[in-house]
Amino acid sequence: MPIIYLLIIGQVGSVLLGCSFLYDIFWVFISKMLFHESVMIVVARGDNTDEDGVPMLLKIPRMFDPWGGYSIIGFGDILLPGLLVAFALRYDWAARKTLQSGYFLWSMVAYGSGLLITYVALNLMDGHGQPALLYIVPFTLGTFISLGKKRGELRNLWMKGQPPRVCTHSHPPPKDSADSAAHVISS
Repeated sequence: MPIIYLLIIGQVGSVLLGCSFLYDIFWVFISKMLFHESVMIVVARGDNTDEDGVPMLLKIPRMFDPWGGYSIIGFGDILLPGLLVAFALRYDWAARKTLQSGYFLWSMVAYGSGLLITYVALNLMDGHGQPALLYIVPFTLGTFISLGKKRGELRNLWMKGQPPRVCTHSHPPPKDSADSAAHVISS
């Protein structure tokens, strides 16, 4: 895999998540102050139209709701953090990391935790819309960066975009051509 591929996914994914984090907060909370209602929630619910809303979201039925209500989550809240999770899996594979010593498992746990906190906040706010990336991004990106820093691999993850080199030789290569012939024969 080209080194630039990992570099682009890691850095662009991080910038994309950060920008989406701010975008989500703006259109859910700040747009309410400017337009007297949350633009993102109105568009997602399909208010003032005869349609069911934007087809880029999932409707999840609320448990124990006698009125049959549902919560909604946009595909961006699934796909954008998915870039980071996919990067973690690819990095783990390239660095030959196990499931527990890698980043993929922890990224998945962080994403699930962020999603769980999103639904807890949604229920605590009595069903008022919440920007899911407000909770998901700090969990996923924060976990990823914290683990990288703790393991001393943050530079490999974000600056170089490549896993540390893994030595595949048990002994150093020979220095001159006479030794190289003997090395090939003995190998």
